[in-house]
Amino acid sequence: MKGIHVTSEIKPLKKVLLHRPGNELLNLTPDTLEELLFDDIPFLKIAQQEHDAFAKILRDNGVEVVYLENLVAEVFDLYPEVREQFLRQFLKEANITGDKYTKLIIEYLNENYPSNLELVLKTMEGMRLSELPKEEATTLIDRVENYDEVMLLDPLPNLYFQRDPFASVGNGVLLHKMYSKTRSRETIYDEYVFKYHPDFKDVPLYYSRNDVDHIEGGDVLNLNESTLAIGISQRTNPDAIERTAKRIFADENSLIRTIYAFHIPKSRAFMHLDTVFTQIDYDKFTYHPAILGTLQVFKLTPGKDGQVEIEEINDTLQHVLEKALNLDHVELIPCGGGDMIAAAREQWNDGSNTLCIAPGVIVVYERNDVTNEVLRQHGLKVLEMPSCELSRGRGGPRCMSMPLIRED
Repeated sequence: MKGIHVTSEIKPLKKVLLHRPGNELLNLTPDTLEELLFDDIPFLKIAQQEHDAFAKILRDNGVEVVYLENLVAEVFDLYPEVREQFLRQFLKEANITGDKYTKLIIEYLNENYPSNLELVLKTMEGMRLSELPKEEATTLIDRVENYDEVMLLDPLPNLYFQRDPFASVGNGVLLHKMYSKTRSRETIYDEYVFKYHPDFKDVPLYYSRNDVDHIEGGDVLNLNESTLAIGISQRTNPDAIERTAKRIFADENSLIRTIYAFHIPKSRAFMHLDTVFTQIDYDKFTYHPAILGTLQVFKLTPGKDGQVEIEEINDTLQHVLEKALNLDHVELIPCGGGDMIAAAREQWNDGSNTLCIAPGVIVVYERNDVTNEVLRQHGLKVLEMPSCELSRGRGGPRCMSMPLIRED
């Protein structure tokens, strides 16, 4: 199956993109946690076992699993000349701008990582200055830096959250400009996949990583084939949403004609829209109880001369979703069963961040036992995955996956 086709959050999932956590987690330290957007250091061995269990659940339910690292390596296998182009761009965006270190790093990587897959994984892992062969100290940096401590290339530990770098919308994608400088290089991999990989090079791009404004995939939800929901959040700003709307509406092949922009609190607990609510069945959503009350929502539709019509709506989450989906009733199922202590605890561990793989069938973290039992009571089929280490990154099954194809 080639290309992108995602018109909902709940239709049967047929193909999904993942990244298996790798040695990038080994380059997390207590001193760099805040900078690299982690609250704790996952134990890699167990994190990989948990991620493999996640992938097995998906495969056992008929989902084709593809890995980002493999797609990028396949691009380099097909187009060997693109490998060095990628490396130079990657180093430049990692602030390696001097000729000396650019040359040394590229020579080192080519010599020690001839396999394209190993090279891709190494760029994700990061690189220490001490890995380069020591030469005579000819520049100031040679004399000042400590070879044992300096990271030449910072690791990309957030890569196992594949929801954020881009978003599948209809038959196209939004290739994002990430909010944090720490994560900005993550989208380089996707740029090369969508530019060169034979399965994806013809996919329409509605947003570019070179655009000015920030947007991330955790804020993008496909409500149905004609309607998107996007969060105005800590990591996605209004200008990015309006630019996205103009480009989607201008595409005569796109069926999307309405975008609801939800203004959500800017806090760690509500990092993205999918930490506030996620769809799990035709008429059911999980949600964080703290979001109840009147919300500020903006309805974007095509206007005249390529402009966007904007209507402000102040209403409850339930009413907005009922109107957006044209349903008489939408059932909201609270994280933690509505108990504010359980909700706060399980929301911290992504109790509302479920991945729906078919209507009423969801993958969840097993640790959120209060929420999972509530979901079962509401008739959902709950597929639990281990999560002691993966959850330390503050992202759940939805965060870790990017659907590529869903059935109609």
